[in-house]
Amino acid sequence: MSTLTRLRAGAERIDRKTPAHRDRALDGLRALALVAVPLGHWMLGGFTLDAEGRLHNASPLSTFGGLAPASWLLQMLGVFFLVGGHASVLSYRRRSGSTGAWLKGRVVRLGRPVLGVTAVWALAAPVLYAAGVPEATLRTGAKLVVQPLWFVGVYVVVTALTPYCVRASRRLGGWAAAPLLASVAVVDFLRYGPLAGGVPSWLSLLNVLPGWLFAYQLGVDWGERRIGRRGAWLLLVGGSVLFAALLLVFHYPASMVGVPGEARTNSHPPSLLVLALAAAQSGAAILLRDRLGALLARPALWAPVVVVNLSAMTILCWHQSAMLAAAVPASFAGEVAGLTTAPETFLWLGARLAWLPVFAGLLVLLARHTRRFEHPARPGRRPSAVRRAAAGLLAVGFTVFALGLA
Repeated sequence: MSTLTRLRAGAERIDRKTPAHRDRALDGLRALALVAVPLGHWMLGGFTLDAEGRLHNASPLSTFGGLAPASWLLQMLGVFFLVGGHASVLSYRRRSGSTGAWLKGRVVRLGRPVLGVTAVWALAAPVLYAAGVPEATLRTGAKLVVQPLWFVGVYVVVTALTPYCVRASRRLGGWAAAPLLASVAVVDFLRYGPLAGGVPSWLSLLNVLPGWLFAYQLGVDWGERRIGRRGAWLLLVGGSVLFAALLLVFHYPASMVGVPGEARTNSHPPSLLVLALAAAQSGAAILLRDRLGALLARPALWAPVVVVNLSAMTILCWHQSAMLAAAVPASFAGEVAGLTTAPETFLWLGARLAWLPVFAGLLVLLARHTRRFEHPARPGRRPSAVRRAAAGLLAVGFTVFALGLA
């Protein structure tokens, strides 16, 4: 049997096992948002190699400002939060126990892979250092590993707010997310408006919760059937107009991710531009739902979506490790185009594209051994208190190291 035949048979088997009531469009949107995370980090993040062979983080956006529109396509956290809100509503309705038990189950599923990756790296870092990897390279890698994990903490918080989001949706309908948008707009006005000079820097942190809760609330509204096609068109057109106005009139930074050396950033914490993009993406996602669902009725397209969704946390937690698995060994060989060379030329862009399949292959290899954190062999069996405490201490220690606090 040829490889193609086996793949086709596997796709058809997955298709047959999929329940008829499964919303394939939602899974497809989630998979699209998930795949955008490693692609974004792999293409918009690079390294420089100093004279002593140590790796440091660098970004092609520092040189190629014209690449900023690529970040508009690769920044799909708005879609992820939208789908997450919709899925949480369905799960919340079907819960058999208390709200606390429902939330605990979701937190455990999110937290186990995070503890896994940080604990493994905490154990691996001393071994790598003893093998000759410079401390500066290890700190660079640690920052990259920890970088995407902030998302999990934010997602846990917004998930905990699901009951309140449902109440808001039932009271305010499709406009339940509007106060969140207004809140971020007010903070942005204080940060960047006429009073900006006298505003404390910590004020920007007030945007963290409403900024990421916005798309989640839209997802809850969608799940509660408070947003239809008319509302979706309003989100798409209104979000697009607001996005253009913020760029062209109010001169927001064009990149959706942070650029080294730039005084302003849209993502940490989220600015109004992030919400405008999330609104437009959410409107498009809702409008395309039926078409996407029909497209994913094909087994060959549906099977990859299932695989990605089953490995969601593994992809999120380990994709940076896959890139480091290529870059750290390469640093001992010197400058390798697209890997350890500075992202300052068009040659780097072409070479980095060529490295993407390598990163993907390394991620698959890592996933074969790390998916156990996301899907334990014995789901009902809890690790001992000692093992949980040890994993927690290792995770905290690695995070402190990554943040440069130790």
